[in-house]
Amino acid sequence: MKQYTPEKIRNVAIVGHGGSGKTMLVEHLLYTASATDRLGSIDAGNTQSDFDPLEIRRKISLSASVTPLEWHDCKINLVDVPGFPDFVGDLHNIARVVDAFILVCEAKHDLDVGFELAWEVAEKYGLAKCIFVNKLERDNADYEGLMDTLHERYGRKVVGVQIPIGHQAAFSGVLDLLSMKVYKGKDRGAEIEDIPSGYTEEAEERHEKMMEAACEGDDDLALKYLEGETLTEAEVDRGLLLGIERGRVVPVMLGSAMSGIGVATLLDRICTELPSPVDMPRDSAGISVFVEGSGEAIPANPNGPVCALCFKTTADPFVGKINYFRLFSGTIHVDDHLLNLNRESEERLHNVFYPHGKTQESVSSVVAGDIFAAAKLAHTHTGDTLTGSKDRILLDPAPLPEPIYRIAIVPATKADEDKLPSALERLLDEDPTFRYVRDGSSHQEILEGMGDIHLETVIEKLKAKFGVTVNVTEAKIPYRETIAASSKAQGRHKRQTGGKGQFGDCWIELHPLERGAGFVFENKVVGGAIPKNFIPAIEKGVREAMDHGFLAGYQAVDMKVSVYDGSYHDVDSSEMAFKTAGALAIRAAVELAKPVILEPIIEVQVEVTDEFVGDVVGDLNTRRGRMQGMEPSTPGKTTIRALVPMAEMRSYALDLRSITRGRGRFRQSYSHYEEVPHAVQQQLVALHEKDRAEHEATH
Repeated sequence: MKQYTPEKIRNVAIVGHGGSGKTMLVEHLLYTASATDRLGSIDAGNTQSDFDPLEIRRKISLSASVTPLEWHDCKINLVDVPGFPDFVGDLHNIARVVDAFILVCEAKHDLDVGFELAWEVAEKYGLAKCIFVNKLERDNADYEGLMDTLHERYGRKVVGVQIPIGHQAAFSGVLDLLSMKVYKGKDRGAEIEDIPSGYTEEAEERHEKMMEAACEGDDDLALKYLEGETLTEAEVDRGLLLGIERGRVVPVMLGSAMSGIGVATLLDRICTELPSPVDMPRDSAGISVFVEGSGEAIPANPNGPVCALCFKTTADPFVGKINYFRLFSGTIHVDDHLLNLNRESEERLHNVFYPHGKTQESVSSVVAGDIFAAAKLAHTHTGDTLTGSKDRILLDPAPLPEPIYRIAIVPATKADEDKLPSALERLLDEDPTFRYVRDGSSHQEILEGMGDIHLETVIEKLKAKFGVTVNVTEAKIPYRETIAASSKAQGRHKRQTGGKGQFGDCWIELHPLERGAGFVFENKVVGGAIPKNFIPAIEKGVREAMDHGFLAGYQAVDMKVSVYDGSYHDVDSSEMAFKTAGALAIRAAVELAKPVILEPIIEVQVEVTDEFVGDVVGDLNTRRGRMQGMEPSTPGKTTIRALVPMAEMRSYALDLRSITRGRGRFRQSYSHYEEVPHAVQQQLVALHEKDRAEHEATH
């Protein structure tokens, strides 16, 4: 593949709901452009963009893939983006580095949640948008109903630029309103025909609307059109391009990703009406900068300072690590030394290539605006910026949503336990929306992600890529214990074993502290009742007892312990004896101090379409949630704020998806600890007693 100048490059993401036909559309685009000599299929598991064994087995895209093609002297970098909400991190990362979204949707009245999410992300980053209506050959295909929904939801900037020829099973081609010609057939053999007589009136009416849309992008064109002059095809193209760049026009293309109808005209429109990197400069945060916009632009200048953003990392035990980049400015060459500005470390680009799905094409240089990959970089991760040592242009990584779903894992064998940390480290490099934490209080390995499918694929990758088998269990809730009153108690440890005995004796005062204060230990002993060298042993005994809890085995917090009296023996007293005495004293004192169990409370913000507000509020109430307020967020949506116990949020990601048919999203963050209801405390204590009895019976 030859090297293209920035104005001849198109970076386009194929986005939409899972199952809308994105991968097959990419396959037909590649085949039509002769970028591949065969047409793959999802069922056969041989598509260019879904090449990972897990994707082939599940028959869904799990990770974004880059497949370039050449068409009409343009290079088009197609990025196939997963459509399931669990992989929303890819959508944000890709939006950071492409200039346009092609939103794929089925020809039906309702819009799927994946389409709506992709639209929102495109708006956030100021990207150009084009809609491709797929599956027009299906039974019950409803193109007109879909257009009504799009106009109702997004306004008149959504403009049809084609008309379907034939309906449902009779769908055979598209009438292009720019050329006023009919394109029939598929792939490389599309036939061009004149407009059938039954379509003339509709074509002329919609052609006028398309020209009006083109004038939205160019004031000079608008003036010419209003004066009654005829616009040329090139002028309409230019007007649509400007309108699409500025978000004033969203063209609607038609076709079938399964048969290939409409694919060639889509390629034409990508080259003529979707913006190049030159047309869509970015600021450091990745937002597109327009003529009337503000912000410092990073122009796609091959002679400018080098500035590249890593938007994806893959980890393979055999191939090693591969980083994918968009070069925003400058030109790079093989063996260049660049600075990773995020980590202040130097990287040498020894192996540079264009990614073609699972294959690679080595190159000697890359110019601004293009997408490339580099293997075996030592320090670079997703979100990092590579720049010249003197340039120091730092690009913000894509802001990613926080994990909302968690599970615990247990290595199946000792060998799996040994391999687990390094395997997880590689997967963390690969996926920034995946988190791993070691919970010290519950002694569990916790995985956090965007949903059940997300974490299922992580576990499958552990097994398939790194040979690590883990068992999944429920993540424990980090309950805590504390006291509600003050008390005093003695801890006395005396044992005589025939030789030297053990003796330790202390009195302590116990007081509750405010939430979050932790633990305070104070020595108030006077007169030498307990030698000073034994005081630390008492504190150690108290702390160890608190770590194991007093009611249900949870760590005790938010209390002050003061040791104020006691006695010792010149021969039998020891640090071990006073450590035991301290533990006995705190246990006795807690029994008198009204012990209670605390639970973590989560602050939840749920954004949901207005039709589901009542259902969501009702569900939160059943989870012991306390409403904190509601306010409109975007048109047709409401944000609900509530405080909910963490124990009630275990399956919320899945339940909210079910309640809102996938249209609800939420964020959560830790708020505070508070006492559990008495009934819940009784259940936790009973469960602890049962577990302890079973443990003693088996040991």
